[in-house]
Amino acid sequence: MDIEARLQRLEAVEAICRLKHRYFNACDLHELNTVRECFAPGPVSIDYEGVGKFTSVDELLACFEVLMQHPHMRHSHHGANPEIRLVDSRHAIGRWALSYFGLDTRTGATLRMGMIYDDEYLDCDGSWRIVSTRTRVILAVPGQAEAPNAEART
Repeated sequence: MDIEARLQRLEAVEAICRLKHRYFNACDLHELNTVRECFAPGPVSIDYEGVGKFTSVDELLACFEVLMQHPHMRHSHHGANPEIRLVDSRHAIGRWALSYFGLDTRTGATLRMGMIYDDEYLDCDGSWRIVSTRTRVILAVPGQAEAPNAEART
């Protein structure tokens, strides 16, 4: 493989990592339009263990709107350990570890989860997008914060 091809592969992997980070940040910030932009247009396959299975981004966003309508619910998604493999110039697969933390600022209830994402990506006119994603919950630990954060309440 020549240096130009190697550089293109590295740039593709970096673009996919930025895509997944953008998705996690959009989930935390409740930016549903940004979530939409992370997925390829048309049918997709989304299978989030404990949340649901969806064949369109619109279905996923309808679910997210219900989950995110409560401003006292805070979320933190931290993706790590990416394993990205380019299948060809337009297709890639990836696996990510996710560390999730959720907090209900009214009650102090918390949830820590470890999950694995298995994704498929497509280069759509020079922009990588998610076409398939599946999560598996590795662990879930509910808890209780010592005292709800009064300043974070809304």
